[in-house]
Amino acid sequence: MTVHELFPYLCVRDTAQAIAFYCDVFGATEKFRLNEPGGRIGHAELQFGPMTLMLCDEYPEYDIRQPDPAAGTSVTLHVHVDNADAIIERALAAGGTLLMPAKDQFYGERSGVFRDPFGHRWNVGHSIEEVTTEEMQRRYDGIDEPC
Repeated sequence: MTVHELFPYLCVRDTAQAIAFYCDVFGATEKFRLNEPGGRIGHAELQFGPMTLMLCDEYPEYDIRQPDPAAGTSVTLHVHVDNADAIIERALAAGGTLLMPAKDQFYGERSGVFRDPFGHRWNVGHSIEEVTTEEMQRRYDGIDEPC
């Protein structure tokens, strides 16, 4: 068996609003959406560079819900961009919540973290240096509070 692709698929309370947020913040483009007669969006796809992000509205009748921002989440979407600081600024201006300001990290990236208005956690970074696995481990061993 061969895996050909892996798509993140996010549930949000308002897919139309989420599409606008992700297009504004990340410069994503909408590929398409499937609307139910009652207005719910059953499926939408956004293009993030060469990657696809799938979205849908909540379906409580199938236990499909967006994360509860008060409870945190076990999932983080890690996105590499040209300028992490600029993307995080745009996310905050569009209603995101800062969880960790952008800073230079031990693993050779400048990155920070925000939560979008729909409860999803985004780690946004850009490369600042190439770091070997051994050097990364050495640096990791010497820090008090890992990310």
